Amino acid sequence: MSLSSSLLFPQNETAPVAVLDGIALKLAPDKRVEAAEALTHLIREPHLLCHSAFVIERLGFAAEAPRAVIRQAREQKHVDVAELFAFVCPARFATPTPKGIARALGLDPETEETELLRAIADDLIARLTSPNYPLLRETAENATFLARANWPWARAVMTALMKANPRLDVGTFVTGLNVWDRIDEWEDDGGRPPGSHLGVSPDEAKDFLAQVLGADAETRVEQKDYAATTTHAFQPRDEETSNHILLAEAGTGLGKTLGYLSPSWLWARKNNAPVWVSTYTKNLQRQIDQETQRIVADPAERRDRIVIRKGRENYVCLLNLQEAFAKMSSANPRSALLAALVARWVRASRDGDMVGGDFPSWLLPLFNDVALDGENRALSPAALGLTDRRGECIYAACPHYRKCFIERAMIQGRKADLVIANHALVLRKAAVDQAIGYTQTKEESSAPQDLRRLVFDEGHHLFDASDSAFSGHLTALETAELRRWLRGPESAGRRGRGLKERVGDLVSDDETAEKHLNAVLSAAYALPGPGWTRRIQAGTPEGAAESFLTLVRQQVLARAEQNSGQTLETDCMPLVEGLSTAAGELAAALIDLKRPMASLANTLAKKLDDEAAELTTYDRGRIEAVARSLRRRGELMVGSWIDMIERLLDKPNPLFVEWFSVDQMFGREADVGLHSHWIDPTEPLALVVLKPADGVVITSATLKDRPPEAPEDWTNAEMRTGAVHLPYPVRRVSYDSPFDYKNSSRIIVVNDVNREDMDQLAAAYRELFLGARGGSLGLFTAISRLRAVYKRLVRPLAQKGLPLYAQHVDPIDTGTLVDMFRAERDACLLGTDAVRDGVDVPGDSLRLIVLDRVPWGTPTILERARKQAFGGQAYTDMTVRLRLRQAFGRLIRREGDRGAFVVLDPRLASRFCTAFPPGMRIERVGLVDAIDMVRDFIQSPP
Repeated sequence: MSLSSSLLFPQNETAPVAVLDGIALKLAPDKRVEAAEALTHLIREPHLLCHSAFVIERLGFAAEAPRAVIRQAREQKHVDVAELFAFVCPARFATPTPKGIARALGLDPETEETELLRAIADDLIARLTSPNYPLLRETAENATFLARANWPWARAVMTALMKANPRLDVGTFVTGLNVWDRIDEWEDDGGRPPGSHLGVSPDEAKDFLAQVLGADAETRVEQKDYAATTTHAFQPRDEETSNHILLAEAGTGLGKTLGYLSPSWLWARKNNAPVWVSTYTKNLQRQIDQETQRIVADPAERRDRIVIRKGRENYVCLLNLQEAFAKMSSANPRSALLAALVARWVRASRDGDMVGGDFPSWLLPLFNDVALDGENRALSPAALGLTDRRGECIYAACPHYRKCFIERAMIQGRKADLVIANHALVLRKAAVDQAIGYTQTKEESSAPQDLRRLVFDEGHHLFDASDSAFSGHLTALETAELRRWLRGPESAGRRGRGLKERVGDLVSDDETAEKHLNAVLSAAYALPGPGWTRRIQAGTPEGAAESFLTLVRQQVLARAEQNSGQTLETDCMPLVEGLSTAAGELAAALIDLKRPMASLANTLAKKLDDEAAELTTYDRGRIEAVARSLRRRGELMVGSWIDMIERLLDKPNPLFVEWFSVDQMFGREADVGLHSHWIDPTEPLALVVLKPADGVVITSATLKDRPPEAPEDWTNAEMRTGAVHLPYPVRRVSYDSPFDYKNSSRIIVVNDVNREDMDQLAAAYRELFLGARGGSLGLFTAISRLRAVYKRLVRPLAQKGLPLYAQHVDPIDTGTLVDMFRAERDACLLGTDAVRDGVDVPGDSLRLIVLDRVPWGTPTILERARKQAFGGQAYTDMTVRLRLRQAFGRLIRREGDRGAFVVLDPRLASRFCTAFPPGMRIERVGLVDAIDMVRDFIQSPP
């Protein structure tokens, strides 16, 4: 079926094709218009595009067009193949470019792009004509609903579906949005029995790894030795006072993922017990999951045996979805389309994961212009209210409980052999359960303190992950969030459920429980209520928390160094006048809140015992969940706030560093409060995670620091992973990378570019990127510098045919930008820390990395305290070397890769150069020579 059959519009019109060409628009193979004129075309009539939001925002930036002009171009009813792909192929991976979608469909991506767009549209429509297309009737219901919303693709879609099944009765169709009624229920056959304690031998691990790799695989002795060594963590525990901890550094290219997955899988299957594999980011979880396909090829078996686990806030909540769809389906045609596309994804999703899972994260930027509150802003699943909101779940009381993706993931996690988690989830649950210190409820029985075997990949991030998990924040946003959780929405038009709505019916016949509930709700008035931002800034606070935060803000604004950053901070001492009194009053109010929260939790727990013969399974689940949440928030959150105030007033603890801050966002104050961090956050890590486990592997390509005086010293590795706090020794092993870095890479330091002059800096990036002919990654230490360079690069690179993508600029999430960069040989990408630590681009798509400056740590109060505690300048130098190792490690990812690593900062002292592979020569030259060296090395044959 071809678009030439005029299915798109009723007046026999066809949409002209428009493809982004750098910062211009290609309207035909031989017709190209510049940005300003292109926007005029897009305002005047609908075009066939691919990801209209990305195209229009890019053109608007290049033309320096007013937002009103960009808005006009976006309001036109463009015919977007990205929307059609999301409708026809929900939950299927693709990058949102013509070539990316073509690859996903099996089309030739090298077809001329204007023709490729038509080929994509034809292919997608043709798929709907098959009688075997899945969920045909539901698809037709969705399409009929979108036809009423005037979706440009609706007519073509319905025509194709009627061809697939001429008997479809369109007149009886509903919206098809009620996906919560159509999902199969999960089944829980109870928890698994206790596992065995049989060890895995080194030879078993080697043999299984060889089986996974296949007979034709290249023999890598280091990978087999690594797999054999990791079996140390999979031996039975011999005594209660010690366990099996392995620190394993494995150089890039060794194949550590399969190296630790092999013994993990063997141990789990042999003992009928789970192994949890934890990594730093959600994108890395996806990469590990992809590697497990080599261990378990059958998709059905993989779903049962290998599970990805994330925090609840990552998964779609069916009850929230139902409430949001009620508003979205009638708000306007664009929000109706978004609802339909999300519904299509829900029906096809593997696990309902909207953040880093199979939800197309590039979909939401298409709808930034349809925010439901009338404000234009970047949409997210949380902003739309589609995911589980912190603490609002009503568990078994939810009408969709038996179909809930979150509950399904927890049940699967209890049965799985491998659970792929992230550091934040593992450490947060460990912190919560250690603080509460009571028996788990059924729905939380997969919490990390039950883990006996654990692998921490990206182990060099454990320090930062622990810092986040074990810190405390007595801020306006945190305290206001607790009030919302307790009292529910207090502003007209706000959605949500308070504590009374969640358990009111369960305590209505219990006078004691009802009294505690009312006491909790009354005490919550001490926390910030709606409108707190205005009142705190005006100096007219209401309640103890707002009074305290108003004076905190006063102290910060009076003492903090004014800078262009997003956070202002100052030391707590000495307190401004009145702040000590306000802190004491807030502590008293928090104690008055904590007490009835604990009493209500205990009363609910007692109800489980007293009414065991009467309570339904659903009610038991509700009571258990609310009791646990009350204890978690009362003991961990409110309790930590009380401790922070006590330390502030008269009991300072040398293990902690505390400060006041005012956070800013887009030029406005966003939060204010008191922060408390462990100076060494690996102390609680060792206590609540490492010591209770039977065996732990902590691994990374950059686990050790390499100071010039002791390049093989493990001291810093043990300090940053918590091993130093264990009362017994841990095993340590290091395997070098198999790559020939001397011949496959170059390291260049440019010594004549003024790093503070944005014109000079941008010119250096431009000429280096052109010298490499693309395939370049630019890393920055500040978002403002990235944006300044991007503005100066986008036009000249486009004129040379090099696509440029940028984190913090393009309306696409970082993971998708990396996917787009990876898929194109000659593209360029600009990014900050998230890109430096998480990008994995093997092959010729990445052949040049350029750093804008030496990656020093941010000069914060927290860093000042840690520098004092961990050796002064030695700590700072270690941080720089580890960041350089991570950045350089992005360059060579597999055998045959070649590339150059350039630092535009002459301050790269020799003491930092041990971050690079041994024997590497550092060339210190001017920019002209650096450009020649990059061009000659990259463009010359290996």
